[in-house]
Amino acid sequence: MKNKVVRNLALFATVFAVVVVVLGAFTRLSDAGLGCPDWPGCYGFIHIPTKSHHIDKANEAFPEQPYEFEKAWPEMVHRYFAGTLGLLVLALAIISWRNKQKFTLKHSSFLLLLVVFQAALGMWTVTMKLHPSIVMLHLLGGLTTLSLLASLTIRYHFNDKPPLDYATANKFKSVVVFTLFVLVLQVALGGWTSANYAAMVCHELPICQGNWLANSDFIAGFQLWGREADTYEFGILDQNSRIAIHAAHRVGAIIASVTLLFLIFKLLKQSASVLLKRMAIILLFLLITQIVLGVNNIVFKLPLFNAVAHNAVGGFLIVSLTVLITLIFTAQSSTNGESHG
Repeated sequence: MKNKVVRNLALFATVFAVVVVVLGAFTRLSDAGLGCPDWPGCYGFIHIPTKSHHIDKANEAFPEQPYEFEKAWPEMVHRYFAGTLGLLVLALAIISWRNKQKFTLKHSSFLLLLVVFQAALGMWTVTMKLHPSIVMLHLLGGLTTLSLLASLTIRYHFNDKPPLDYATANKFKSVVVFTLFVLVLQVALGGWTSANYAAMVCHELPICQGNWLANSDFIAGFQLWGREADTYEFGILDQNSRIAIHAAHRVGAIIASVTLLFLIFKLLKQSASVLLKRMAIILLFLLITQIVLGVNNIVFKLPLFNAVAHNAVGGFLIVSLTVLITLIFTAQSSTNGESHG
């Protein structure tokens, strides 16, 4: 199969993954994570129940959780799209295996394993009734899948001619890797905040609940496992634990913003590469947008559209840094290959 066709398939899968991630955020933030109490179907059906006799049957099967269409449809649509994405990733892996493409073989295989694990996390999200740790891992798994698909697309696109030289790539490698690490931690904090329903405990800026240090319980707030509950929907933590989570996310946002600004400044001032300068501008635009969306979440008390957009832009920041790292490593591996050729 021609490289152009595979590259376009990888690009399509990446765009499709964006839709899946946004649908996942919408499902979680609209409190539809348990819109279907079973998995992989919905109240025993492979489709969304809409007819009255189907709904009656659904309510008989799950009397403890009456059927709600407005919660069932986001959950099932997300599952349909996620399943389709899994097939796209499988196709990319099969193509890589058949063509024995060394530069994508491990990448595609790992992606396939990740998607399988992500499906398991999706199942556990339902069967474990929205356990916060599972929800957070499911979020991170989705963003990792999206980022690796974007990285795969870049590798297909620039396999023959890396756009960066070795010296430039090596110059920015460490700071980009560190920035991505900080940002992943911040996204994890955001996922933990959302999974524990802690986004609405603070309505003031910049301080939360007056003296948030005195009103926070960080030990209880960041206990990842060990709490037993029939369901974790709408959260089980007390106010002080949620304040600690929310405050940590705000502090993390400041640290992540400063780290990103340092990277952006370095790319703009010390790079002669037009591509890196454009990446810096994209990162700056995304950072400003993310800060505005974060403030809006607090001021306007978490409007759904704004909250979904906040999740999406956070994902775009991760993807942008992953693309940047891919460009850097592509340049380095190409140079190493030439030196051994």
